[in-house]
Amino acid sequence: MWSKELSVELRDRFVSRHRSGKGYQNISATLKVWKNIVASIILKWKKFGTTKTLPRAGRLAQLSNWWRRPLVREVTKNPMVTLTDLQSSSVEDNHLCTTPPIRPLW
Repeated sequence: MWSKELSVELRDRFVSRHRSGKGYQNISATLKVWKNIVASIILKWKKFGTTKTLPRAGRLAQLSNWWRRPLVREVTKNPMVTLTDLQSSSVEDNHLCTTPPIRPLW
């Protein structure tokens, strides 16, 4: 399970304490954060010069969970439904745009 991101202010506190000569163990004890988190934030700061969240790799999902749910429901009801049937039903139900992003995996 993923935890929430640390705030930029807290990450900046890690860096400022590191610059003042404190070690990872000391910073993690005073701010009550795991030592490996402190280390990864400081290494990120050394490498990129910032503590802000950087853009993540990978393509953005074209379907949100809200749009995906009716498609999954239809496939669980009828596992033999074809791709063209899914595409046409989603356009008819106004679930997707004019060109549905439902494509084969190959």
